[in-house]
Amino acid sequence: MTTTLPPRSVPDERVYALNPEKKVTLYFLVTGLVFLMVGVAIGPLQALNYAGIDVYRSLPFLKSYYQGLSLHGVLNALVFTTYFISGLLLYLPCRELGVRPNLKMSWAGYWIMTVGVLMAAVAVLGNNATLLYTFYPPLQGSPLFYIGAALLVVGSLVIGAQVVTIWTVWKRRHPREVTPLVTFMSVATWLMWFVASLGLVVEVVFLLIPWSLGLTRGVDPLLARTLFWYTGHPIVYFWLLPAYVSWYGLLPRSAGGVIASQTMARLAFVLFLLLSTPVGLHHQFADPGIGMGWKVLQMLLTFLVVIPSLLTAFSVGASLELGARARGGGGWSGWIRHLPWRDPVFVAQALAMITFIPGGAGGIVNASVALDAAVHNTAWIPGHFHITVGTATTLTFFGVTFWLLPHLTRKPLASRRMALWASWLWFWGMALFAVGMHWEGLIGIPRRTYLATATGLGDMLARAHIPMALTGISGLVLTVAAVLYFTVTFRTLFGPRVTAAQETPIPFSDSLEDAEHRALPAGAATVSPAGARIHGAQLVLDRLWVFTALALLLVVIMYGPTLIGMLLNPHPVPGLRLW
Repeated sequence: MTTTLPPRSVPDERVYALNPEKKVTLYFLVTGLVFLMVGVAIGPLQALNYAGIDVYRSLPFLKSYYQGLSLHGVLNALVFTTYFISGLLLYLPCRELGVRPNLKMSWAGYWIMTVGVLMAAVAVLGNNATLLYTFYPPLQGSPLFYIGAALLVVGSLVIGAQVVTIWTVWKRRHPREVTPLVTFMSVATWLMWFVASLGLVVEVVFLLIPWSLGLTRGVDPLLARTLFWYTGHPIVYFWLLPAYVSWYGLLPRSAGGVIASQTMARLAFVLFLLLSTPVGLHHQFADPGIGMGWKVLQMLLTFLVVIPSLLTAFSVGASLELGARARGGGGWSGWIRHLPWRDPVFVAQALAMITFIPGGAGGIVNASVALDAAVHNTAWIPGHFHITVGTATTLTFFGVTFWLLPHLTRKPLASRRMALWASWLWFWGMALFAVGMHWEGLIGIPRRTYLATATGLGDMLARAHIPMALTGISGLVLTVAAVLYFTVTFRTLFGPRVTAAQETPIPFSDSLEDAEHRALPAGAATVSPAGARIHGAQLVLDRLWVFTALALLLVVIMYGPTLIGMLLNPHPVPGLRLW
C-alpha cells in the first residue's frame, strides 16, 4: 500500500512532517556510513600489508590479518552498499512519483537488515567467521554469520518489493504514460537484484545455514561457489547501477545541463537487466567440474555487457557537454573547463566516472579465458574492484551524500572545500592503489595473502618494490580522504538547520526531449512524428516484467545444465576452520 502525497504548497518547518520517508532514508544512509567508516578504517592496514609493512601485530583487537580482511570486505562491499542503495532507491522513486511508501514495511526492511548485520558482526568480531567476503566452503563459520547475511539480503528485498509495488500501482493508474526516468532505472535495478540474489539465497538458506547448524554433514564446494558467483558477479551491477541512476538522472542538472537521451538510458538499463545475471561462470575459469563450453559462452555474454557501459559513457558524456556549453564552454575539449569543478556533488561523481574507464577495461581482462589465467587470484583482482566498486560506486555515493544529507536533514553541507578535498584525495588515493595492485598482480603476487609471514615469494617481492611503495602510499592518502569525508559528513549531520525555503532540492534533471517539447510554439502539435516514435519505443522498454522474465529464461538456459550436473553428482565435504 502506498499513499499519494498531499500538495506541498504550505511550507512546513518540521523536517519530516510532509515526507516521513525522509527519516527512514536517513537511517539507511547514516547506518551504512557508520559501517563504511569501520570498514574503511581497516583499509590502510590492507594497503600497508601489500607494501610489506605489518601493522596487524600491533592491533590486539584483531586476531589475524584474515579477520581484518573479512571485516574490510564484508562491511565495505556488502553492508555499506546495501544500506545506501536501499535508502536511495526507495526515496528517489517515491519523490519522483509523488507517493509515500508503506512506512511500516520500510522500517521493517531497515530493522531486518540491522538485526542481520549485528548477528554477522558478533560472529566476525568474535573471530568465528573469518571467511572473507566470499565465504567459500569448506571454510565453515558460525551460523550467526550466515543467518545474518541472509537477513541482510531479505531486508534489501523487502525494500525492493516496496519500490516495485509502488511502480506497478503507478503503471496501473497511468497505462499510457512512460515511467519517469529515475523511477524506471530504480525499478530495473531492483528487478535485476531479485533475479541476481537467487543464487546467494539458495546457497545460504539451503546449503550453508543447515551445514553450519550441523543438520547436514557436508557441502559441495563447487556447487556453493557456483551459486555464490551466480550472485557474486551481478551484485557488482547492484552496486554500480545506483551510481548510473545518479549519473543519468541527477548529475546533468548539477552540471547545468539536461539528459541527452532518455531512450538510451532506458535501453542501457534493460540490457543490464538481461545480460548481467547469466555470466557468473567467468569467475570460475580455474574451477574443475564445469564444462569449458559453458565458461566460454558466459565469457562472450560478459563481453556484451560492454554495450550498455559504452551507451552510458556516450550518453552521460553528451549530457555533461550540453551543460558545459550552456555555461559558455566551446571547442572540442575546451567545454570541459566550464563544468562545475568547484561543486563537490559534481566533482566526486565526475572523478568516479573517470575512474570507471580503466576499471571497465580491466574487467574485460578478467572476463577473458586467456587473459584471466595471468591475473587470476593475484593482487590485480583487488586492484580492479577498488577502482570499480571502491571508486566508481563509493565516490559517486560520496557525491550523492553531499546533496542528499543536506536535503534529508535540511542542514547545509558543513564545508564544500573539505568535501572537494575528500573527493580529490579519494580519487588519487584509489588511482595509486590501483596502479600498485595491478602492477603487483602482473608480477604474480597473490591476493588475500599476509605478506609479512608469507614464504616463497622472495623473488617476486624483490621485483615489486615500486608498486608496493605506491600501494602503501595510497593507504595513507586514502586515510586522509576518509577523515575529511567523515568529518564533513558528521559535521553536516550535527550542524544547524535552515528553513524549509532553503532546503537543498533533489536534482532531478530535465531531458533534451522535455526541453524541446517546452520550446514548441503555442498551437503547434504537442507531439511530432519523431516524438511519437520515441514515446512508443519508451513504452516498449517500460515492459520491465517481460524483460525480467527473459532474464530468468537466460539464467535457466545458461546455468540449468551445469547445476543439474552438480546436483546429480554431489561431492559434500565437512567444514574446516583454518584460523
